[in-house]
Amino acid sequence: MFTDRARIHVQAGRGGDGALSFRREKHVPKGGPDGGDGGPGGDVVLVADPDLRDLSGFRPKQRFKAGKGGSGGGSGRHGAAGADVVLRAPVGTQVLDAEGRLVADLTGSGARVSLARGGPAGRGNKRFATSTRQTPRFAETGLPGEEGDFELRLKLLADAALVGLPNAGKSSLLRRISNAMPKVAAYPFTTIQPVLGTVDSDERQLVVADVPGLIEGASEGAGLCHEFLAHLEWARVLVHVIDASEGDPAERFGQIDRELEAYGAGLSERPQIVVLNKVDLLPAPPALELDDERVIATFETSAATGAGVDGFRRSLFELVPPLEEPAAPLGLADFLVYRPQPDPRRAFRILRTDRGLRVIGRPPAEEELERALREAGAKRGDEVEVAGEALEFQ
Repeated sequence: MFTDRARIHVQAGRGGDGALSFRREKHVPKGGPDGGDGGPGGDVVLVADPDLRDLSGFRPKQRFKAGKGGSGGGSGRHGAAGADVVLRAPVGTQVLDAEGRLVADLTGSGARVSLARGGPAGRGNKRFATSTRQTPRFAETGLPGEEGDFELRLKLLADAALVGLPNAGKSSLLRRISNAMPKVAAYPFTTIQPVLGTVDSDERQLVVADVPGLIEGASEGAGLCHEFLAHLEWARVLVHVIDASEGDPAERFGQIDRELEAYGAGLSERPQIVVLNKVDLLPAPPALELDDERVIATFETSAATGAGVDGFRRSLFELVPPLEEPAAPLGLADFLVYRPQPDPRRAFRILRTDRGLRVIGRPPAEEELERALREAGAKRGDEVEVAGEALEFQ
């Protein structure tokens, strides 16, 4: 079953603890601090894999946790970094956070985004040795990694997409022109999930998508049609497949076009090809007059007999230009990240040390930082470490 949505929970690894250690060697009665730092926690990373076709790999497992960083040791030994968790999703996957905000588009092979970053490692006591504090008897603990819920949505990346009413013959046409083998039967709605096929020539390869037949109200969510329309957003050319044997072809074209316009996302502005299918059932060629600059070509075909199919197939390579040419309508970037800015209340943390407080992360403005330090219990004369500098709280 084709899966184009998935919900996952990710948790990055906790940072390893710093070590509290002193040199213990023969003939060195007063060895100094030598505790090493812990290792950073592992990240949870999502990578676009061109070999995947849907999100079904996320169905059996929906919770992912990266490895914890190793603890530091004596003699200045640092802990190992926590193991990353690398998740793979199809090209064309969008990532949304728990509030429905777009985090990233993985529109290119190999594109990657960190969904959760590993926690910072704790520093060993060797880091805190100074000329006035030669035997620090404390070390930091590692901090938790980021954690969150995300929704993955797949939008098919296709050069052309077949659209039309149920039983217009889209699946039969796709079988004729590509390597796809969608279900074909003499009743409507045989296609219940999107299907991708590749069309080959001596020099190029095109990806053509077939989405389930649209019905009136598709743009408003009738049935599952709203979700199917989402798969058209990244198609460079739309191919209207019309059953020429039933009713007025112009009326059927207008019905689908109205749904595309109502859905939005620029679908109604996309270059369009019209295919009048099932002409073998007509005594004479169908009549269709469209004064529409979006329509770049019209074809008469019979997916049942093969009439006109080869000409349509060859013309696709001329009507759908290579992505490098300026005529490409979308010009998608390989990797777009829309990661929202973190909550300023969580952009930094305050930890207590033996001589005062330490601010880690990105501190806010001075006035807000002072208020946060007071709430954390800072008193006059306490040492406050900010960005590697030791200050005295006043």
